[in-house]
Amino acid sequence: MRGKLTAASVLALGLGSAALAQDAPEKSAILDTYADIAEAGYSDSLALARELRSAVEALIAEPTAEALQAARAAWLAARVPYQQTEVYRFGNAIVDDWEGRVNAWPLDEGLIDYVETGYGGPSDENRLAALNVVASPSFTLSGQTVDASEITPTLLEETLHEADGIEANVATGYHAIEFLLWGQDTNGTDPGAGDRPWTDYAQGEACTNGNCDRRAAYLQAATDLLVSDLEWMAAQWADGAAARQALMENVDAGLASILTGMGSLSYGEQAGERMRLGLMLNDPEEEHDCFSDNTHNSHYYDGLGIRNVYVGEYVRVDGTTVSGPSLSELVAATDAALDAELRDKLAHTMIELGQIKTAAEAGFSYDRMLERGNAAGEALIMGGVDALTDQTRSIERVVATLGLDAIEFEGSDSLDNPSAVFQ
Repeated sequence: MRGKLTAASVLALGLGSAALAQDAPEKSAILDTYADIAEAGYSDSLALARELRSAVEALIAEPTAEALQAARAAWLAARVPYQQTEVYRFGNAIVDDWEGRVNAWPLDEGLIDYVETGYGGPSDENRLAALNVVASPSFTLSGQTVDASEITPTLLEETLHEADGIEANVATGYHAIEFLLWGQDTNGTDPGAGDRPWTDYAQGEACTNGNCDRRAAYLQAATDLLVSDLEWMAAQWADGAAARQALMENVDAGLASILTGMGSLSYGEQAGERMRLGLMLNDPEEEHDCFSDNTHNSHYYDGLGIRNVYVGEYVRVDGTTVSGPSLSELVAATDAALDAELRDKLAHTMIELGQIKTAAEAGFSYDRMLERGNAAGEALIMGGVDALTDQTRSIERVVATLGLDAIEFEGSDSLDNPSAVFQ
């Protein structure tokens, strides 16, 4: 077990307490770095969402197998920078209030388009679970007839998304687009992602599964809306804009925002809801990117985003780096051993998540890892869960070491009260 540096060892390194305090970065400078990384991450997400929109437009204009594959590749690329921004969600109200529009999951995909016959229909929990708006130019919602003859961003955002107040009615964002590009993954825990045919976007007699024109309109509207949502969020982190201003109002509260995002994403959201819960249920429907089988990448880049904001460094999609004074440097100036401990744990988490990513890319898909009785899959996933949980304990110590008010991180029954999962 690593012990704390003693006073003698600190002095031997030439780092007496006065020197450490002098080397500590200004808190406001740390917040500037954090905001700069946010602006860069959302700007990168926006740039790749625009490339996704171009690929979608090409698919709609001239549907082919190659055009569908290009749109899928653009979606996968767009996820890389976006996942690294998720660490901003929990500590910043402006992000948390917005995030459900772009990354809500899991979703009742039958709201959007056709699904297999075994999917089920309306239920007391969700009467719109099999609405299939692509095939429904009008429908009834809350006793009112809705004209859906034209599928527009407004229809998706203001009428369909979370209709009837039900979170599973996800009509917008990355995962709605993912479903429209891949279709359902009907393989269970067997290998294979969704396999929507390109002819679902063909016109005339070549159209499969009906309503190809409306399906294309939905895909276009959802992609346009994703771009506009990311335009808005990227702008919030510019100099003088709302998110940056809110962060800077109180420097200690700003530091607490960074740590809230790190701890909540590490523990309740990623280790719990995105990883441990799916493993407990052995349910591929609990995968974050369940249609595309891209969950291994989502987990990896979520973990990388946590590390980014602690060390104050983000590598942009063009290869350039955004960096500056970091929370790590502030912690090191207060307790060098704790900083080294958290850095080590963040690195270990990336190794564990990297092993999941490598295994999936080699053919051992995340679906298969979730299979009941698959010891190798369980070991891989639990390696990530345990590492994320362990780094959260060190994040909690950072909060105390910096003298910040106590922070309550997001939890998950899968970690805090496992028996409740099956009730």
